Amino acid sequence: MKIDAFALTSNNITYAAFGDTMNYWGFFPTGDAVTGCIPVWGFANVIESRCEGVRVGERIYGYYPIASDVVLQPVRVRETGFIDGAAHRRDLHGAYNQYIRCDTDPGYIAARESEQALLRPLFTTSFLIDDFLADNEFFGASSVILSSASSKTAYGTAFCLARRRSLGSETAALRMVGLTSPANVAFTRGLLCYDDVLPHDEVDTLRADTPSVYVDFSGSAALRTRIHAHFGDQLKYSWSVFGTAIADVCIW
Repeated sequence: MKIDAFALTSNNITYAAFGDTMNYWGFFPTGDAVTGCIPVWGFANVIESRCEGVRVGERIYGYYPIASDVVLQPVRVRETGFIDGAAHRRDLHGAYNQYIRCDTDPGYIAARESEQALLRPLFTTSFLIDDFLADNEFFGASSVILSSASSKTAYGTAFCLARRRSLGSETAALRMVGLTSPANVAFTRGLLCYDDVLPHDEVDTLRADTPSVYVDFSGSAALRTRIHAHFGDQLKYSWSVFGTAIADVCIW
């Protein structure tokens, strides 16, 4: 595979920061215990194939090293794509081992590759957060509060929640509140995914008697403590999505 396009964001820095504890260094080992190769999401072309069903010239979306090329070992080859069956990846999380054929991907638009590389990996997380909250009927809450609301995963979640609300009466009263840094308030409001957007330090202005769910994308223990203290028993569920505080970073 010849790699020619990928996104590099704070998400990839998280891969590096958790490289040892969550095995991110294990996907593309360097053979040197003191160095590692940060994984990224992007596109590559098949330039040589000895695998039946994988054709030279195919364009593939997936998880790659920051490198010019990579050798994969496809297994479970299907019309939609394949799995990298390399021995060192078999015990790693399967979501990172899937490779998608662009010519059979209904969401692929060649002119939008940059946006796909940037947003698709995080939107998958957003979709799962939305699905989890809906499966649990939002824990009886009428408000969902998202910190670091200008981050891609947060506003992807807000987008899913807003779409769900527009399509179903059971969530018609659900309110989405975004918390972000003062510099990002205008940008976040302009996304039109939230009912209200406030700076993080104005969380105390929210009504404390509103049954709420808190989804923490910031990793800020201080902010989480303030929210728990402010809402008390009205905080029906608190969920820390990431273990890093690299939020509200915008990389273009």
